[in-house]
This record gives sequence, structure tokens and C-alpha cells, in this order.
Amino acid sequence: MPKIGAEAIRRKAMVEAAISEIGEAGSLDVTVSQIARRAGMSPALAHHYFGSKDQMFLAAMRHILRLYGASVRRRSAGIDSPIGRIDAIIDASFAPDQFHRDVVAAWLTFYVRALQSPEASRLLQVYARRLHSNLVYNLRQLVDPATAESLAQGLAALIDGFYIRHALQDFAPARAEVRAMVFDYLELSLARKGIHVRAA
Repeated sequence: MPKIGAEAIRRKAMVEAAISEIGEAGSLDVTVSQIARRAGMSPALAHHYFGSKDQMFLAAMRHILRLYGASVRRRSAGIDSPIGRIDAIIDASFAPDQFHRDVVAAWLTFYVRALQSPEASRLLQVYARRLHSNLVYNLRQLVDPATAESLAQGLAALIDGFYIRHALQDFAPARAEVRAMVFDYLELSLARKGIHVRAA
């Protein structure tokens, strides 16, 4: 196996192990040794690839964000209506790979870490701005700019809020129910503006 290929595979294994360890712990209170052991590698190799646990966690969050972005693009491909593209964004937000318990716990840890780490804060802001701009772009094709901004904020708040509820509460609604509630919010908000659509 080529050396570059081997390194990419090992990095991916470390990142996935970090997500699982953080998910189980519900915090960054895990060691590089724990992550390396789960990945079947040595702590020295983990330090060689990432330098520190914090850098490993940031790599894990970039991995999650890449998967999310790819999911949005895949669901949006070939859709030419704004409501269809908004549906794709919401659907991707609650896809099984994003709404997995370990990933949800990693997101919650990410929010907390962003209060302490400038690099984590910048990464979170990139995600938030991208989500907001994608929603606003499509909503402006349906409603006035001010309403589009407001609706985008509401949709993003619901998405983030349900992630937090799932990280903290065992009785939070199931993924499909959460997805339906966000779609309902979108439909009802547009209906108040005289726009009647049927979300997928």
C-alpha cells in the first residue's frame, strides 16, 4: 500500500475513534491513548499525525462538517426549486450519519470548546455562516429579505436546539419526528406569508 494512502487511512481511523471516544465520554475528557487504542494504533502515531488532542478533535469536527456538506450536495443535486433545496438542507441535518449519538455528543462538545478555543470558534462560525447563507439564498426566492433572514435564524436554531436536546435528554423526539417538526415550522411560517408549499 502506498505510504500516502496508508496515512490517509490511519488519519481517518483516528478521527473516527476520536468521535466515538468523545461521544461515549460526552466531553473532551478522553486521552490520546484511549483514542489511539480504539483505532488500533499507538499514542506516538496519533501525536505524530495530529500533534495534540485538541488538533485531533478539530480534525474530527472538520470530518463531520465535510460529511454534512457532502450530504447536502448529494441531496440537492438536480433540484431546481428553492423549497426543494431547503428540504435537502434540513434532511441532511438529520440524516442518520449526522444524528448518530456519538456525532451529536461531539457537536455539543464542539459548541463548548468554541467558547475556549479561537480555532474551534472560527470553525463553528464557518459552519453557522454557511448554513445561514444557504438557507437565506433559497428563502429569498420565496419571501422578502427580512423574512428570509428571520426564517433562516429560526431553522438554524431548531436544528442546533434538537442536537443539544438529544445530547442531554434520553426522551428527546426520534430523528424522524424531529425532522418532521422542522419541516412543519418551515411550512407554517411560509403559510403565514401566503406561500403554501408541501415539504417532502
